[in-house]
Amino acid sequence: MCGIAGCYQQHDGFALAEAMSDRIAHRGPDASRIYRFEETDVSAQLAHRRLSIIDLSSAADQPFSKQGLTICYNGELYNYKELRAELSRSGVHFRTHGDTEVVLEAWRRWGPDALQRFRGMFAFAMLDEDSGSLYLARDPLGIKPLYFLRRQGGVIFASELKALVTAVGSELRTEPGALIASMLYYWLPEQRCAIDGVEKLPPGSWAEFRPDGSSRHATYWRVTEVATEAAAGPRADLRQVIEESVAAHLVADVPVSTFLSGGLDSSLVTVLAKQMDPGVDSYTITFRAQDQKLEAMPDDAVYARKLAQQFGIDLHEIEIAPDVVDLLPRIVDILDEPIGDPAAINTLLMCDTARDAGVKVLLSGMGADELFGGYRKHLACVMGAQYQRLPGALRNGVVGPLVRRLPVTVNGRGLRYARWAKRFETFANLPEETAFRRSYTMYDGDQLAGLLSPDLEPYVGKLLAEHSDIYHDTTLDDHVNRMCLADSRLFLPGLNLAYTDRSSMAASTEVRTPFVDPIVARAAFSIPGSEKIHRRVGKLALKKAAEAWLPKEIIYRPKASFSAPLRAWVRNDLRELVDDVLLRGELVGSGFLRQAAVQKLVDDERAGREDYSKQIWQLLTLETWTRNMRSLGVTITSL
Repeated sequence: MCGIAGCYQQHDGFALAEAMSDRIAHRGPDASRIYRFEETDVSAQLAHRRLSIIDLSSAADQPFSKQGLTICYNGELYNYKELRAELSRSGVHFRTHGDTEVVLEAWRRWGPDALQRFRGMFAFAMLDEDSGSLYLARDPLGIKPLYFLRRQGGVIFASELKALVTAVGSELRTEPGALIASMLYYWLPEQRCAIDGVEKLPPGSWAEFRPDGSSRHATYWRVTEVATEAAAGPRADLRQVIEESVAAHLVADVPVSTFLSGGLDSSLVTVLAKQMDPGVDSYTITFRAQDQKLEAMPDDAVYARKLAQQFGIDLHEIEIAPDVVDLLPRIVDILDEPIGDPAAINTLLMCDTARDAGVKVLLSGMGADELFGGYRKHLACVMGAQYQRLPGALRNGVVGPLVRRLPVTVNGRGLRYARWAKRFETFANLPEETAFRRSYTMYDGDQLAGLLSPDLEPYVGKLLAEHSDIYHDTTLDDHVNRMCLADSRLFLPGLNLAYTDRSSMAASTEVRTPFVDPIVARAAFSIPGSEKIHRRVGKLALKKAAEAWLPKEIIYRPKASFSAPLRAWVRNDLRELVDDVLLRGELVGSGFLRQAAVQKLVDDERAGREDYSKQIWQLLTLETWTRNMRSLGVTITSL
């Protein structure tokens, strides 16, 4: 796993590539190099920062050149040995033992069609020195990031947005619609970027940039098509698919560890990995008792310890009690765009600890909830559809008013079920797509518009329409799988994969996700939604599959989220920062945010009337991000 950056057809290309490489040095501390190609009508500079995982020799350092092709590659190809054998039989001679040369030779033989043969996570640039074209490509589900900016008739690209901003920040401006999207979602959909003009290469796609300034873009893998085909085909053997995926994700020339929360997904990955590699150990997190009390958080570490003891797993516990005031600017910088999920802090601190112990690779259970209907929002939306069968007078005249009057904290203790009930009441009466959006976003349309300058209100309608278009872009005929498909296109790449990549790579570690895999995705959509959520049980098909390996105490335990004691942080640690940085900040001062509306959020949270800790944290991170961009020369635009 690595960091890549580069320039194509730029008069100042080497200086830009050097600046971008320096900015993402954390992604690859083991080796670095910049490759220059200069011909009459072609100029290219490719930069690489290496984190050595497969073939640790210097011969596998990048950029890697061979017979007219040069690759700059960030990723892991789990089936590289099989592809290498196939290519070798056709006469290809390899001079390294890793996956990078396999990607290059596969591209030489099959061109972009090679992408459909790859099983892994990747983002890479390929320079064809004969044609002079530069190709960019990204993995099917968007595990690895790739940002690019069209400039001077060519393009500059990098693994992280901060690299582009460092290189050409004075030429850039923020995009108001994206900042508003971050307020709605608390992260950014793949379709949007916080910097105007910068694009994210979409998952499952590739692009070609030619010497004459023209370009083309193509998609080689669409989850919408895969889901439709899978739903119409035979049901997959889920146990076999998951077991094979975990085995594939263990391919490495360094030791592999896992994240272990004690929940179903991480437990399943950990136990399978342990069976295949007895040397696998695990990392888990704990929280201060007072923070758990206010947050009403379950003690997940209890389950992690039980599982570790039963299966003989060496478990490392990390207490999450950071100086969040000092950590806030660091995590905002790491996350690149305004992502307001504090779970990124958990990942960062776990990866920091693992790296200090010499660990480079960790497996995660991420992706199972999105694909198998495991989030509370999925169950809540199914229950909401059932709730709508109750008489309107009962729902709107009795239940709704009662729930809205409930406090969310009493005597310093969080009331989890009150929070859930109040959240449920905000979307339980809505149509399917609207209810799903409202079940996991921060505001409804009117609430979001009420926080913004009146001039910015048109952006809100566009954002809601974008969500609706994506949700309805399917022919799937079942409610649960429609939600899973939307999550695989929005929530998974926009939030979970994004913060995991940034947080782990900031600690120079690689996180692999066996559930976020094209073969697993196809298997997931072969399962009817009625077998994913049945009665009040979510992720049922995966739970039944897991019975082959895990104790039922782990499989059927209550769902817990991978989060942080946000309420305690907002109420206590961050109180002065909320007052000084948010309420007196640039977003309020410029009129982008309405001061009175933000103040009301803060007042209601502090009085315990509503749970607005997530909204306040997100606005605080957005303000911090905005100040950071201005310091790097980016123009901050309000319209």
